[in-house]
Amino acid sequence: MTPQPLYYDCDTGIDDSMALAYLLASPEIDLVGVGTVSGNTDSAQAARNTLALLQLAGRDDIPVAVGAADPQAGTYAGPVPHIHGHNGIGDITLPDPVQSAVAEHAADLIIRLARAHPGQLRLLTTGPLTNLAEALRREPELPSLVKAVTIMGGAAHQSGNISPVAEANIGNDPEAAAEVLAARWDITLVPLDVTLAHTLEEDDRQLLLDSGRPLPTALGSMLDLYFEFYLSTYGRRCCAIHDPLAAAIAVGGVVPTLAPVVDVVVDTTDGPGRGQTICDLRGQYLNYPPQPGAHCRVVLQTGPDTASCLIQRLLTL
Repeated sequence: MTPQPLYYDCDTGIDDSMALAYLLASPEIDLVGVGTVSGNTDSAQAARNTLALLQLAGRDDIPVAVGAADPQAGTYAGPVPHIHGHNGIGDITLPDPVQSAVAEHAADLIIRLARAHPGQLRLLTTGPLTNLAEALRREPELPSLVKAVTIMGGAAHQSGNISPVAEANIGNDPEAAAEVLAARWDITLVPLDVTLAHTLEEDDRQLLLDSGRPLPTALGSMLDLYFEFYLSTYGRRCCAIHDPLAAAIAVGGVVPTLAPVVDVVVDTTDGPGRGQTICDLRGQYLNYPPQPGAHCRVVLQTGPDTASCLIQRLLTL
């Protein structure tokens, strides 16, 4: 099978790093570009992290573009060092990257790659959707050039993680998320409902640390801080698999077992619902009959071997 071109947009924290590694280990796709956005860390630091990780993997050939520093409304609220460390990658030290980011905005990189691979390019996003919304404004025909979009974000039945209803990637730029989800392209949303349902455990982290290879070992090291953060969620040292699960679904390494196609809108008001992904799941007792015009597949379940599939692929790096 010919690898499919894929562009990755991220705010390179710990789980984004794992998603990046998963993509690099996936023969199904050709990673043709990475763009960064402010979220777990600021967009410039995210680009440095990405370049350092690509260098560790021996993949300096992949262009990295810095994207939006701020959301559409307001300014960037700052990083989350208690989750991802002060540098976004668990406060581990990686060699300084030799390569620099390319001299174009991430939105322009998306457009350029879509034009270079019309009807073939897949997009994967694991940060706020600011860059993708900006690309839509700069090129309104973008949906017709893109094969599919996979988004780690939102919450359907599950509560949010930055408010009672809002997930961070959507909640950090609801206006951008509303634009992207309204656009007429094939969207797969990978929400907290499924990413919190699967965890990496200490045994998995040890496998990465014992791999003897630079990138998996680095991932194992940065997971130490991430595991500590999730003590308050699970009551043990482990972590949810947000971004790597979205990556696995995007490339077909993990196949959803329940993913209805439904209408999804984003609350952009300034009230307590701001950032909520409102998924029309009223057909759940009728096996989700078709909704006219719906174009967003919401992943609600994957198989019980999801975590082991992720780890096994990461160990092939």
